[in-house]
Amino acid sequence: MALIVQKYGGTSMGNITRIKNVAARVKRWHDNGHQVVVVVSAMSGETNRLIGLAREITNDPDPREYDQMVCTGEQVSISLLSMALQAIGIQAKSMTGGQVAIRTDDTHTKARIQSIDTDAIFHELNAGRVVVVAGFQGIDEHGDVTTLGRGGSDTTGVALAAALKADECQIYTDVDGVYTTDPRVTSKAKKLDKITFEEMIEMASLGSKVLQIRSVEFAGKYQVPLRVLSSFDDNADGVFDDNFKQNVGTLITIDEGDDMERAVISGIAFNRDEAKIVVRGVPDRPGIASAILSPVSSANIDIDMIIQNASVDGLTDFSFTVQRGDYEKALKILNERVKDDIGASEISGADDVVKVSIVGVGMRSHAGVASKMFDTLASNNINLQMISTSEIKVSVLIQEQHLEKAVKELHTAFGLDRQDGESKVAGL
Repeated sequence: MALIVQKYGGTSMGNITRIKNVAARVKRWHDNGHQVVVVVSAMSGETNRLIGLAREITNDPDPREYDQMVCTGEQVSISLLSMALQAIGIQAKSMTGGQVAIRTDDTHTKARIQSIDTDAIFHELNAGRVVVVAGFQGIDEHGDVTTLGRGGSDTTGVALAAALKADECQIYTDVDGVYTTDPRVTSKAKKLDKITFEEMIEMASLGSKVLQIRSVEFAGKYQVPLRVLSSFDDNADGVFDDNFKQNVGTLITIDEGDDMERAVISGIAFNRDEAKIVVRGVPDRPGIASAILSPVSSANIDIDMIIQNASVDGLTDFSFTVQRGDYEKALKILNERVKDDIGASEISGADDVVKVSIVGVGMRSHAGVASKMFDTLASNNINLQMISTSEIKVSVLIQEQHLEKAVKELHTAFGLDRQDGESKVAGL
């Protein structure tokens, strides 16, 4: 018997028919003798609906009240799934993050998990029940509801799996695994049987929407076996062998292995949620980067790519990227609080840019990967505005209009194209 944590996203919980399908899947695992904890998101579109209601009242809602409201979508989901399980003869109990005692800090809308009390869950599991937990939410030291940020249900699932020492954490979504790139951009994308935590963290941070980056970080830190599966594929109900192993979906692992070593590039990620800001004509002196970026960071704006041009006559241009939703806010901060203080000649930007990245642990042992990427893009007349690298990835900032062509050409150049007969994304 294994202890399994399953997480179902908003698409899987999109309507009553799909919720009944999730219940039937959970029942099959339970009937096979496994203990099952299910983490669910709000029904598809529900969180956006709630946010829309808040914005009809104010564009700047109180963070505590925002969390109180936005977490209700998951509470509807856990009750409906528990009812669906009970209707087919499975004892089930729904629990909010507070009832589980998922303790977080008090940073509303972006809280971080500090501890999880597993006693209540084990009590229900040992009584033969399936436990259905609301994703995305916890409770702070004041007893207030907190939320973990968009996509936080993945983090809830992995964190619970770590705390419970589960045999596997299964993330059910609308695709049947992790692909070399988004199949909606190129039909030649292919499913990976496995990928390392390092690569998956890079893919998630660079724009891959399959998993939230914090969930992968949790899984890697606590070595939680993590698998991505399709909630629309009955073959995803793989029965464990004697070693609790399956051969479906994509396994995210700490082991690179021989196959992983031979794969120079495992995937191509991209992120449309990018905007570039350029601060021109600033003094090239120690502390200038801090003077520019600190006020932006203090406003809880994440900064990604950074580049500083060579100094000319003691002046330099400083560029960096932020999320598009923070673009106008960052520009306002720089113009009102920074420009005159540092003597910048101009502050400008653009929000029609995207980031494209190649990722692979094989880059450690193969030279010329970056130059191949740059040559491929240059031969397709795609200009590079910014470049950043790490040990296992290379990212470039380009005009948004070139995104699909860049991904397709790089996918082919690095030998990632799917061959006829290989698996495709479920439902696409």
